[in-house]
Amino acid sequence: MPATPCYQVDAFTDSPFAGNPAAVCLLDEAVDADWMQFVAREMNLAETAFLTPGDVGYSLRWFTPTTEVDLCGHATLASAHILWTTGRSESDTISFHTRSGELTATRREGRIVLDFPSTPASETPAPPALIEALGAIPQWVGKSVFDYLAVFEQADQVRGLEPDFRQLATVGARGVCATAISDVDKYDYISRYFAPSFGIDEDPVTGSAHCMSGPFWSDRLGKGDLVAYQASARGGVVGVGVRGGRVELAGNAVTVLQGELTC
Repeated sequence: MPATPCYQVDAFTDSPFAGNPAAVCLLDEAVDADWMQFVAREMNLAETAFLTPGDVGYSLRWFTPTTEVDLCGHATLASAHILWTTGRSESDTISFHTRSGELTATRREGRIVLDFPSTPASETPAPPALIEALGAIPQWVGKSVFDYLAVFEQADQVRGLEPDFRQLATVGARGVCATAISDVDKYDYISRYFAPSFGIDEDPVTGSAHCMSGPFWSDRLGKGDLVAYQASARGGVVGVGVRGGRVELAGNAVTVLQGELTC
């Protein structure tokens, strides 16, 4: 196959070497899913995005090093960033056709704003394996269509978690989002996200998890617009706007690497 343009982008940050890195591959036409999985494994990042132009917008698929996923925020933000910075799109809004339906990215006030489906969590008993794996007891546990949400009383409890990732992979969900009200004034809440069953022990900044944590904190804090900080080692900031059945995720991105796949 011809050489495929490929980029590495740090998403949900305005500084290089922070936020969440994603690979973005620009395809001319649809390719075999096995090839995309091999490329994602080779990239060895939390997500690799594959873009194929369509009649309207782009087809977008996301792969971790081990599996294809249904929804990914930071790789979508990275994809929009690449389409704009390389001049492949001149429109201020880009449509993506995905396994989670149509998603859009819009340039607004110097940031990229993603329009994603809300995935609220419903309260549920915590599986024993979840408590044991986290090594701490949340004050509230919920589950969305994708993930568990573990809510803690204090931000320091979230920062101090040292999960048993092997055990956490057995809880029967894509991942686990641990969260608490922020103890830093400029943020409304903080979180960390773990997805060892999908090949990602700790994801640096997880846009799609804010489609779950955002509605939770919007309801508890009585605010439609929030600023969230994901307290991973790299760290990242996500603007979260809860709009009924949709969630807006806002952030910046920086290109750190570009090249071509030759096979």
